[in-house]
Amino acid sequence: MFIQVIQSKSTRRDEVRALIEEWGNLPDEGFGFLGGTYGFTDNDEFIGVVRFESKEKAMANSARPETDAMAKRMAELMDGPPEFHDCDDVTMWGEGGSDDAGFVQIIQGKTDDPDRLKQVMTDDTDNLRQQRPDIIGGTSAFEDDGTFTTTIAFTDEASAREGEKNSPPPEEFQTLMRDLKYFDLRDPWFASA
Repeated sequence: MFIQVIQSKSTRRDEVRALIEEWGNLPDEGFGFLGGTYGFTDNDEFIGVVRFESKEKAMANSARPETDAMAKRMAELMDGPPEFHDCDDVTMWGEGGSDDAGFVQIIQGKTDDPDRLKQVMTDDTDNLRQQRPDIIGGTSAFEDDGTFTTTIAFTDEASAREGEKNSPPPEEFQTLMRDLKYFDLRDPWFASA
């Protein structure tokens, strides 16, 4: 799997969402689009986490004239230049994402030990599901320099907040991650192939 993360500030939420939905209706034509998770934070940060079968198919999709035209239109809706993260090192855990998630939290940061972080994330998902039934699953996408973007699908925000209080993540998580930024998508939307 390959993940491309797109993010930028935008106060034109309705127009961005309409464009993303239009983009999702383009014929795939074998470019390997698997799905996407999208939303805005309370302070107008747009984030899209788009999943493809492979990096090669994602790059071929990016090279299409239709994709280029959509990307230009999207850039016009942003308050600044969009930031991109291309990740072909992807770990899925739990049930992965879910189009039924009522709340999505995206965590970006750095790690010096991506392999250990991936292992800790996937070691005991059955126990995680018992302790945190509010967590449906997620994906973690890593760049070569240790930058990561983790997307966590929750049933709803109230349950997620309660779960944070009652069952914090294992201490080892804290030692493996640094420079963390949290992006709460309270009204996420999704696209599937």
